This record gives sequence, C-alpha cells and structure tokens, in this order.
Amino acid sequence: MTDPARGTTQRNGTTSPRYGNRPTMKDVAARAGVGLKTVSRVVNSEPGVTPDTERRVQEAITALGFRRNDSARILRKGRTASIGLVLEDLADPFYGPLSRAVEEVARDHGALLINGSSAEDPAREQELVLALCARRVDGLVVIPAGDDHRYLEPEISAGVATVFVDRPAGRINCDAVLSDSFGGARDAVAHLIAHGHRRIGFIGDQPRIHTAIERLRGYRAAMSVAGLPVNEAWMSLGATDPSRVLAAAEAMLSGPEPVTALFAGNNRVTVTAVRVLAARPGRAALVGFDDFELADLLSPGVTVVAQDAAQLGRTAANMLFRRLEGADEEPRQVVLPTRLIARGSGEIPPAHRVAS
Repeated sequence: MTDPARGTTQRNGTTSPRYGNRPTMKDVAARAGVGLKTVSRVVNSEPGVTPDTERRVQEAITALGFRRNDSARILRKGRTASIGLVLEDLADPFYGPLSRAVEEVARDHGALLINGSSAEDPAREQELVLALCARRVDGLVVIPAGDDHRYLEPEISAGVATVFVDRPAGRINCDAVLSDSFGGARDAVAHLIAHGHRRIGFIGDQPRIHTAIERLRGYRAAMSVAGLPVNEAWMSLGATDPSRVLAAAEAMLSGPEPVTALFAGNNRVTVTAVRVLAARPGRAALVGFDDFELADLLSPGVTVVAQDAAQLGRTAANMLFRRLEGADEEPRQVVLPTRLIARGSGEIPPAHRVAS
C-alpha cells in the first residue's frame, strides 16, 4: 500500500521510501517517536540526547536508509568539500594512476572527487568544466583539450581554485603541472642517434596539443645538435587512431631512403608502431614517449621515455589544496622530469649505417 502524502510504500508492516523519494528527518522522527530537533542533534552529533533516544533514532536511520542532506550546510559554509577532475580520455591508461593520485590527496583532505572525460573535444571540456562549477565544486584539476580557457576567468575570480595538468592553460595565467616533454623527446632522439641512426621519423599527436608541439621541438633540437638534416616527410602530426599512425609509419619506413628508427609521440602511437614493425621484415628501432603495460615483455622490450603520471596528479592536487587553504601567490608552472628506460627496441642499430 502506498502513502502518497509521504511517498512511501507499506511492505510487510514496514514503511520504505519509493525510488526517487529519499527519506527525510521527518520520516526518521516519526519512526523513532521523537521530535525533529532530536533527530537533528543525533545526525549532527550534538549533545543533549539520552543514549536510549539516540539508539532509537539510529535504528530508524538505518531502517529507512536516511542520509543527511548537506545542501543547507554547504550553503552556510560556502564550501562543498568536493573537487572536479577533467580528463582527456578515461580509456587512456596514462590517466589511471594520475586520477588515483588526485583522489588520494582529495581523500586526505576530506574531499570528494568528481571526474569526467572531455573525449579530446574542447567544446565538451568547456561544457564539463562549467557543469562542475555549477555544482559548486571547490576546485578543478583540468587536463585541457582546448587552447583557450578564458571561459574559466569568471569562475576563478569567484574563488574556484584551478590547476592544469599535462598541458598549460590557454590564454589565461593559471597554475600548471607538466612533464618535461621537450627534454624527454630530445633525450629519446639523442639515444637513437647515439645508436647510429641518422634518419629518424617522428609520429605525434594533434598539432594543436601542447605536448605534441613540445615533443616535436625536442625531436628537432636533438637532430640539430647532432648536425643532422630533418626531412619533412619524416614528421607526422595528427590523430592517434591506428589507421592514421599506420599510414604515417608505412610511408616513413618505405621508399628509397626509409627511416631506420621511429620516435612515437605517445603510448597510443607507440602501440600501433609496435604492430607495424612486427609485421615488417628486418626491424627498425623504436622509442616511445609514455610507458605502457607489457612494454617490457615484448621482444624486444620497448624503450620508452617514462612520465610519472601519479606524481603529476599528486603534485597538481597538492597545489590545488594549497590554494584552497589560502595560498595567495602568483600562478606557478611546475615541470617534472622524465626518464628514459632502455629495453631493447631503441638500441637496435640501423641495418646500413649512414655516414654523419
């Protein structure tokens, strides 16, 4: 039997709320046979309630599945004890440890983490960020898809602490935590050069993405320092879907003067490059930016430039809570180092050495 006035259903002599109608303190008070003020005291751990009365209220809370509505308390305090995390792609394994690290720091500060994915779409990023702001999150950690973040200026001015990760904010001055994409790429290409390669191809991400441009800069810098020419046909930036990467790799590895080594700009590019090289006779050398699962178990193991994704997330989250705790200083950009892990694929010499 349903009681339409209270939105509850009678089942075997007990009252339970219908879906979509959460039990209220009034429901708890009625079940426990006490006043609303008594329920409020128990819920908020205030004194003035006898042990027997508290027990009856707690039993009613458990039976009804009551949860305190924090909306009014949030409005009084002006804080929601929640932060938002906007990722580029939830399916990318790079973001797993980063997200977990942000969540751990948030938990240490008694805050809830709410995350979502921009799917590499700047419009979706903006929509998601503003939706989180509308839900009154205290702060944001953003891995940006776009390059213009002026839409965030009113939110930051209103007190929403914001830290960008992996890529800096576009057209606003804001805290950011980055990996050394330029230095890591330069080291990767210098490593290939040290193993005898002179024709080295680079396959990277979309040219609008900061990390792709920085890794291309690192590639060019290493080639320049070694006094090596760079053929435009050896560089390809674009979507990281397998068909595009496969076509770019095949083009670089074919022809009268094919490249003898590839530098892959991120883990998704590297995985496709591994498949391309495995299907070809002979073996070109390969170094990838970003480590990935099972890279050490392939034959040969894949040499990579590794980022510390967890440290990126941890550093960004700590910076965010420092802001929330009142730090008043100019926006900072923190750049974390990368490290090259040699496993075999980047140490394969060219089949025919080319004179320097």
